Amino acid sequence: MAVYGYHRTSTKEQHLDRGIQEITQFCKENHYKLEKIYTDQQTGKNFSRPRYTVLRDDILREGDILIITEVDRLGRNKKDTVEELRILANRNIRVMILEIPTTLQDLSKMDNAMAKMILETVNHMLIELYAAMAQAEIEKKEKRQREGIEQMKARGEWDNYGRPRVQKSKNWDEVIKRWQAGEITAVEAMRLTGMKKSSFYKMVKEG
Repeated sequence: MAVYGYHRTSTKEQHLDRGIQEITQFCKENHYKLEKIYTDQQTGKNFSRPRYTVLRDDILREGDILIITEVDRLGRNKKDTVEELRILANRNIRVMILEIPTTLQDLSKMDNAMAKMILETVNHMLIELYAAMAQAEIEKKEKRQREGIEQMKARGEWDNYGRPRVQKSKNWDEVIKRWQAGEITAVEAMRLTGMKKSSFYKMVKEG
């Protein structure tokens, strides 16, 4: 049996420290040997996250324990999150959620079958509840954002909102000619112009 942690934040501006500390402290207090904590800093709307994918597909084995701080650190879509937890359970991977204390109890050590069944039912209900709350929160946030944008458009302020348009660098024409001639790679062209991949190709497309 190996013990792993997973923590996620939605953006790189948010800090991972608190979640990492909570998982580490829990393992220390309960004498679990923590192998590693995997982290991602991107949206929880789906499970196509690089570190979580590695953890789930290549690291976790039958009998292992996965510790997360909150349900929404795993995912923020209720249906997908519950399904992900079911898949892990079917692989005999135990998921411990620090915000749901009943998931921290080891059902395999319970002798009373009825008590075990009741606790399993309670866990499922609580996980569904917390997952639903997480999804409701993100939907509320998105609704407020849409309403805010509509209000700004109505006031004529939308054109002044958002990130400034990416401008071509002074060496843009020279670098693009070299790239199109095959003298340098696209990666080198991006480095020379100081542009990210998405901005680079968007600028190329626009001419």
